[in-house]
Amino acid sequence: MTDSILLPTRKDEAWRYSDIDALQDSAPETFEAWEDVRVAKGETWRDLIIVDGEEGLQMRRLRIAIEEGARAEIAALVAGGQLGRLEVVVTLAEGAHFELGGITLGGGDTTREIVTRLAHEKPDATSNQTVRSVHWGKGTGNFLGRIDVARDAQKTDAAQSFKGLLLEKGASVNSVPQLEIYADDVKCAHGATVGQLDESARFYMAARGLPPETIRRLLVQAFIGDATRELADEATRETLLEKALAKLEERA
Repeated sequence: MTDSILLPTRKDEAWRYSDIDALQDSAPETFEAWEDVRVAKGETWRDLIIVDGEEGLQMRRLRIAIEEGARAEIAALVAGGQLGRLEVVVTLAEGAHFELGGITLGGGDTTREIVTRLAHEKPDATSNQTVRSVHWGKGTGNFLGRIDVARDAQKTDAAQSFKGLLLEKGASVNSVPQLEIYADDVKCAHGATVGQLDESARFYMAARGLPPETIRRLLVQAFIGDATRELADEATRETLLEKALAKLEERA
C-alpha cells in the first residue's frame, strides 16, 4: 500500500498522459533515480540518450545545471518500453544555452514521452527544444515542456517546436507547452502540429515510380530529421537519425 502511494498518478501534471498501469511493477526508488550534470562556465556538454528496452517502464531522468556562458545539448530517442520516458530538468545561468533534439517512436499500445522543465534564472540565456513524434497502431507520443522565466532573467530567448506524425488511425500524440514568465523583455515561442503523411508528396513521388514503402520511409526520414537540425555536432545528428530509422525498419 505504501508503494502505491509513492508512485506517480495522473494528478501529477508531468504524468498526465502517461501509462500509469506500466508503473505498477516499478520500485518506488526508481522515481528518485536522478542523474545530476553540471556544465562548467564556458564549457560544452553533449549527450546522446537512447531510451530502449522491451517491457514495462524504461526511463531516464536528468537534472542539468548550466553555468555562465556554457552549453548543454541532448539528442534523444525514446523508442522502448511499454512506457518509455525521458525527463529533463534544466537550470540556466547567464548567457547559457540548452538544446534538445528529441524523437519519440512507438506502436502497439505503447506510450513514449519526453518531459522537460527549464528554469531561466539569469539574463541572456537561450534554449531551443525540437521534438518530433511518429506513432502507429494505438501508440501514444507525448511532449510536456515547461519553461519558467524568473523576474531577473531579461533577454531570455526560449523556443519549443513539436510535431506529431500519425501513421495509422488509432495512434495519438499530446503536446503540453507551459510558460511561466515573470520578466518583461523576453522572447518565448512554442508551436505544435499533428498530421499524417503529405498526400501530395506521396502522389508526386509515386508518379515518378517510387514504391509505397520507399515513399513512406523518405517522408518519415524528412519529418524526424527536423529534430536533429539544430544539434551542433554532425556525428550526433547522424547517429540519432540512423538509430531512429533503424527502429522504424524493425516495425516494417
